[in-house]
Amino acid sequence: MYKKTLYDSLKEDIRYQEGLKACINCGTCTAICPAAGVSDYDPREVVDIVQSGSEDDLRKLLSSDTIWRCGECLSCKTRCPRSNTPAYIIQALRALSIESGLFRESHQGRMQRDIMRTMSDHMLEYGYCVYFDGIDTEKFPEQGPVWDWIKENKEKVLERLGCSYKQDRAGSLRAIPKSSLDDLKAIFKETGAMARFKKLEEL
Repeated sequence: MYKKTLYDSLKEDIRYQEGLKACINCGTCTAICPAAGVSDYDPREVVDIVQSGSEDDLRKLLSSDTIWRCGECLSCKTRCPRSNTPAYIIQALRALSIESGLFRESHQGRMQRDIMRTMSDHMLEYGYCVYFDGIDTEKFPEQGPVWDWIKENKEKVLERLGCSYKQDRAGSLRAIPKSSLDDLKAIFKETGAMARFKKLEEL
């Protein structure tokens, strides 16, 4: 059972503390937000809900698709006249949604486990968010049949594109040193990402 109130837990998150200064509800963040331009996402509305202090409204927000629509591009940070950062608040909300188990209540929230599996596996094994060898048309059919041909002929194709595929030199798709991968794993553990991944799997 989750012991603290959701709002009290949210206020403990450094991203919330850094992200919410004094919102005047002007809507500048929504005007500049790329996600707001292509979906019903509205960062102004999210900040307004959070700033209201309503536990019921916060619970609804954490249970909705809304908090998963942000691309975390930080465009909102660059334009806010009061130095708020809605994307930081979203990061805190996402963490709380997972920690409280409320992510299970929304379609986008439930998708986080599959996204986590792909990205964390790729990052921790290869050092890339999404790695070439981990993308196939069985898991990602939208890649189309051309992708199968590219994968079958990857050495020639990647060399022609100037990639450093699995090589010990600068460039895209280069081999990441084990020491760097060990550092990544330590960061994931220290920041609580590993615990969050475990929570996603358990819930």
